[in-house]
Amino acid sequence: MKSLRFLSACAAIATFAAGTFLASTSATAQSDNYAAAADINAAPTPPKSVGSLDLSAIDKTADPCTDFYQYACGNWIKNNPVPADQVRWARSFSLLGERNRYLLWQELDSAAKDPKSPLQKKYGDYFAACMNTGLVETKSLAPVTPSLDKINAFSDPKKMATLMGSLLASGGAAPLFRFGVTQDDKDSTKQIAVTAQAGLSLPDRDYYLSDSKRFQTIREQYLAHLTAMFKLAGDSPEKAATEAASVLRIETALAKGSMSRVELRQPENRYHIKTIKELEELSPDFDWPIYWSAIHIGHFDTLNVATPDFFKTVNQLIETEPVDAWKSYFRWHTIHEAASNLPKAFFDENFEFFGKTLNGQKEPTPRWKQCTAETDRALGEAVGQDWVKQNFPPAAKASMDKLVAALEKSLGDDIRTLPWMSDDTKKAAEAKLDLFRNKIGYPEKWRDYSALQIKRDDLVGNLERATVFRRNYELAKLGKPVDEKEWGMTPPTVNAYYDPSMNDINFPAGILQPPFFDFSIDPAVNFGGIGVVIGHEMTHGFDDQGSKYDGHGNRIEWQTAEDRKKFTERTDCEVKEYDGFEASPAHDELPAQNLKGALTLGENTADNGGLRIAYLALLDTLATEGKSIDDKIDGYTAAQRYFLSFGQIWCQTQTDQSARQSALTDPHSPGRWRTNGSVQNFEEFGKAFGCKKGQPMYPENSCRVW
Repeated sequence: MKSLRFLSACAAIATFAAGTFLASTSATAQSDNYAAAADINAAPTPPKSVGSLDLSAIDKTADPCTDFYQYACGNWIKNNPVPADQVRWARSFSLLGERNRYLLWQELDSAAKDPKSPLQKKYGDYFAACMNTGLVETKSLAPVTPSLDKINAFSDPKKMATLMGSLLASGGAAPLFRFGVTQDDKDSTKQIAVTAQAGLSLPDRDYYLSDSKRFQTIREQYLAHLTAMFKLAGDSPEKAATEAASVLRIETALAKGSMSRVELRQPENRYHIKTIKELEELSPDFDWPIYWSAIHIGHFDTLNVATPDFFKTVNQLIETEPVDAWKSYFRWHTIHEAASNLPKAFFDENFEFFGKTLNGQKEPTPRWKQCTAETDRALGEAVGQDWVKQNFPPAAKASMDKLVAALEKSLGDDIRTLPWMSDDTKKAAEAKLDLFRNKIGYPEKWRDYSALQIKRDDLVGNLERATVFRRNYELAKLGKPVDEKEWGMTPPTVNAYYDPSMNDINFPAGILQPPFFDFSIDPAVNFGGIGVVIGHEMTHGFDDQGSKYDGHGNRIEWQTAEDRKKFTERTDCEVKEYDGFEASPAHDELPAQNLKGALTLGENTADNGGLRIAYLALLDTLATEGKSIDDKIDGYTAAQRYFLSFGQIWCQTQTDQSARQSALTDPHSPGRWRTNGSVQNFEEFGKAFGCKKGQPMYPENSCRVW
């Protein structure tokens, strides 16, 4: 959920804002390949094209009524182990992502060599600077030396606001907490200041706090990694060990003061409007006015202190931790944030822990992928302008408009016929649906990057200036009208999202391609692919979080008390159901890792609802075309092709380390359970495959919210 829009640029989807995105992002962002300078001009291999429904992926030895995921994906899984440079490999997201990334690389590489416009010159230079690893080696630690010098001069923890403000002003790392501007949860026309917990390096607070043998081992490995990085930065072994211990101690204390991911999913838990005086009472040893002056935010009298107890913890640490410990903490985060763009020794050590140890990634991914992704993050609506001209024709947008309209109709029909909801609440739900806004493909107005300075010989400087540019863009929104046409994803992105404060659904051009969306395929396959994606995002407006916002994006209760009780009973059913699903089996003295149903509830509700309403839309579409759900193509009925298309969207393989991390941190269930969990809750699946009542995929009792 993009209720804190400023967080999206800080990878905070997983750490703070509740997730209403279709899929999680890759866990390999900091572990891309450090290519030698001689390899810079080597072109990547063009990826294979991504088809729609793949009949060869089906495992016909499996019973679809027992394990539909194995049936739909079994042969694909057998033939597609996780590539050495990945931690998770998906038939849809990964393959299409590789294709889009390659097409984007072609655009960036061409612009770096022969730009045809000032905009191409800008993003071409950014890409070229990223690819110039020879220059990275030559500069060594020089790009981060200004930040390290500021930290070295730091002499009083009670002047931390001065240090953090100075670091942020130059684009450096000051990760102790997050601060930005977002829409007010209770008045979506207002844009207000907000601050929230942050400051951790490991994936989740449990990594610091759990007493299990696994996490104890990870903490030991993390401590060794910290020590190694400090030694690379010039410390003696003894000093490096002391600094590492200080970092772990501070981060552990911050973890203890942080809310859990499950707690943060609920909007009411992260909304606390306070005056400046009240914030200062929570953290009197932090000079907030100095900090705000340094980051150049306008005047405000109140703000949302999303996690108040966290700032009490910060203040306690300011009082108790010595200045040298804080220096170690900020030194670490400065080096860590830049590690993938520092000399090879830093890159390799960073990958060894964050890539290999934490995620099970065997090899770094190629440098061209890192630089393509970094350029897209920094200048996404610049590179996106040219990308959509080549890869998203107007006809695709027109077809999506029709599909969205079909899904909106079927969701409206579903609301009107819900057996558990009262008429008053149904009317309120329909009113919210009527106010949905749809964003398809790319923004109507492109962002202006003219104020962002890019230098072809200054990679880290470009990253820092892009960070400041992005932050200034967000902070400038304070007190201004909300731009309802703004996007939170770049056009080539293979993903989609729902924003509760905007009450809009967003589908970047990147996902509107096979296997999700195909002009040439039959309706059943399209509705099982992009149709379910559309339905998924629409259902987010009515999941356990989205249902707390009205059609204008304001957090307000629009269900009757009795209906909210019935709604909660149904979501509790899903929580219990998904709690029983295994994300990783027991092995090597590690216990089995199950999903957290309360963490994945919103996504599970959206998966289940999306599958149902897309099927209803398919029935309507077939009826208007004079076709039947029982008509066959290649031996499968339209109903079966619909479910196969849906199941194959989620075919994936994943390293065990990544699967275990995802079970604790990802609000999305893994592919197996996004598939089986949804079809076993939808009776039309059992009918389509001739299952008998009581079989695993056609149970006697199932869960249904929408």
